[in-house]
Amino acid sequence: MNAPDFFKPWVKNRKGILWIGLFLVLLSGIVQFGLYALNQNYVISHFGAQPEDVSLSLQLTYVGILAILPIQFRFLRYFERRSYMIFIIIAGMLLSIASMYTTDIFVFMGLRLMTGIVVACIAGSVLTLYFASLPPAKATAIGSTIFYTTILANSFIIGILSAWVTDNYDWPNIYKYLIAFQVFALLIVLLLLKPASGMKRYPLYQIDWFGFVTMLSTGISLAYTFIYGPKYYWFTDQRIMLSAFIAVISIGILYYRQTTLKRPYLHPAVLKSKQFITGLLLLVVYFGAKDSINLIYGYCATVLKWDTYKIMWLAAFNFSAVLISTIVAILMLSRKVPFRVLFILGLTSLAIYHIWMYFTFTPDITFSDLSWPVFFQGAASGFLFVPVIVYTVSGLPAFTGFTGISLATISRFITGLNSTAGFYTLQLYFNQLNREKFLRNITDMNDNFSQRFNQFVQLFRSKGFSADQANALAHTNINRALIVQSQLMTNMYVFKLMFVVSVTVLLLLIIGPYVSKAFRSLIHLKNVPALK
Repeated sequence: MNAPDFFKPWVKNRKGILWIGLFLVLLSGIVQFGLYALNQNYVISHFGAQPEDVSLSLQLTYVGILAILPIQFRFLRYFERRSYMIFIIIAGMLLSIASMYTTDIFVFMGLRLMTGIVVACIAGSVLTLYFASLPPAKATAIGSTIFYTTILANSFIIGILSAWVTDNYDWPNIYKYLIAFQVFALLIVLLLLKPASGMKRYPLYQIDWFGFVTMLSTGISLAYTFIYGPKYYWFTDQRIMLSAFIAVISIGILYYRQTTLKRPYLHPAVLKSKQFITGLLLLVVYFGAKDSINLIYGYCATVLKWDTYKIMWLAAFNFSAVLISTIVAILMLSRKVPFRVLFILGLTSLAIYHIWMYFTFTPDITFSDLSWPVFFQGAASGFLFVPVIVYTVSGLPAFTGFTGISLATISRFITGLNSTAGFYTLQLYFNQLNREKFLRNITDMNDNFSQRFNQFVQLFRSKGFSADQANALAHTNINRALIVQSQLMTNMYVFKLMFVVSVTVLLLLIIGPYVSKAFRSLIHLKNVPALK
């Protein structure tokens, strides 16, 4: 049977137009996912919510993606692509309208969960259309480059657009621009895709909807546990104990069910592949270490008081490195360069970025000081993300379907939660540690402190404040400086820790094969009968 023909005749020989059109459709979905990733303060002020509530609503989008991902590829083999995408985009538009008018944070969380389902369906559809538009030999390389680079760059692209809207209008107005973009994406689908593709339809039977619900339960409870755990002092709070219990029970039920079903939601056979497990561990290290860049963006916004556009230009350096290194990595893979070489390049870049930031981070750090280390962080993403994904899933048997991609996405979700909770906990610990160290020196016996304090007092007295007011303001400024210095040193400790992790994994990659070879040789010698 012939392969399905998704595209209208006029666009088949105009690959550039086709790929740009598919990119814009993909972007319309990705925009919904990362709409406020770098602008969470606007959402916090709009809903009057806590930062943890907004973080949870962002992670719930991920939960929706994780839950629907294994199922939606079944949808793509049953529904005609054009009608399926029209339905999904319209559903996304309705969610955008509802999000624009809601003022309740809990309703917003529910809408974000459903938005994740829409995003996954759009992204999966576009990815398969990219593969269908390319020669089989180039489909994986080119399709993966466009798809994964878009995912890596979405924060930067969306940040630029949302910053302009939120600086000129109230936050809900951003959804008007999003809806207009979705209408444009809908028109692109109508222009590019045929109503009937001639594909062979596979019936939608034996779909594990119970697994879908269990995955939702697992994701929601894990997100709640990791996001609110540091705030409520973990298992000293009954809410955290309950959410952690639900997560453990849901994971157990999900795993048991997958081992008993003929058509499992997630195929457990992937866990027998050493290559898959190795790739998954590399992904966990990469995702956990790369998230330290959020400390830079947060420091620039809260301490250095940079405007959003300046932070976005810094993100542009990161994105340029991601784009360049991803293209280089794909070219190297196409020339059969070993995965190990790319992993070494990526981890080396990651280590350089972290040690550079450790020695560069100062209270008066400039844009030029940050641009190069941020560039190296982007280079690490390009050399690691796509190659590790390809390496992780390439050794899996065909009958496991899209389980490999689904588990790789799950690893990103869990690592992201761990980074959020881990960095938060590390900052609490090191902030307190650093604060105590500084307080030991803040006494009248310390000449530096006395000199600085007197300078503040004289400054405020010169502005007309009374002696008592000047003393109070001087103490306030000293305390503010203390907080900044504590946060600065805390970030330095995190960068140092991530450098150690990166170098450790890098050394394991470099010397691991030699140690393994020596170990096998030793075992072989022991099994050889002694010569008489």
